[in-house]
Amino acid sequence: MTISEPRNGLRARIEDGGVALGVLDSTYDPSMVELYGELGLDFVWLDMEHGGPDPWDGATVEGLLRAAERTGIEPLVRLPDTEPTLVRKALDLGVRSLFLPRVETAAEVEAAVRSARFRYDGEPGDRGLAAPRARRWGLKEDYVEAEDRETLVGTTVETVEAVENVESILDVPHLGFVFIGPLDLSVGLGHPGELDHPEVQDAVERVRTAALEADVPVGGLGFGMDDVNEKVDDGYRILNLGSTAGAVQSVVGDWLDAYDGPREGR
Repeated sequence: MTISEPRNGLRARIEDGGVALGVLDSTYDPSMVELYGELGLDFVWLDMEHGGPDPWDGATVEGLLRAAERTGIEPLVRLPDTEPTLVRKALDLGVRSLFLPRVETAAEVEAAVRSARFRYDGEPGDRGLAAPRARRWGLKEDYVEAEDRETLVGTTVETVEAVENVESILDVPHLGFVFIGPLDLSVGLGHPGELDHPEVQDAVERVRTAALEADVPVGGLGFGMDDVNEKVDDGYRILNLGSTAGAVQSVVGDWLDAYDGPREGR
């Protein structure tokens, strides 16, 4: 008996010239991951840098992945570190799409991307060959070829150093995308939370323009649907629409605002 793997829907979407839409799940709950898949999103962002399970906790991560697999949504996992061992661990658990936090140099990105591949730019890669969950415990057909074809590794550009090195970062072979992080950029530039500050906007624009020129897909945060649509027009290919917490706050807040009955007892 052999088992083959379906195509990575997130990677397929951007490679086919489309735009991938997703949501950050801030509950890290398999039921929410499953629901987002039923709603038809392309990906669910599982941010393990700022919260969620420890990526070394295989059983918990596998539960989230199974929920995604049932409904065909792609988990996009942000790791808490660029350590190649952590990249390999996440992929062996069954993650196929991940991105790196707070990078500064092309060498750092290259080491992580190389660790995600069996073959890298015409040379041997640094991924380990075993029979983990990603290989369906040894039953998966064409494991090496399929993993190199379907795995998607991107990086966040959210530090001043990364912006300064963005051209060399974009030259890293097999880099799947860059995700612009304006919030952390605003901190690094000395303007925390001031996303409209000219220095922050200039940094974001430098990364966006460089990525488009290098033909590397650009990802980013959507601040409302008008902003999402503008970013699509500006060439963004991966867009996060919001978060579970933000959606609940908005809906419940609207409910409370619309209520005109009594709240207090007698």
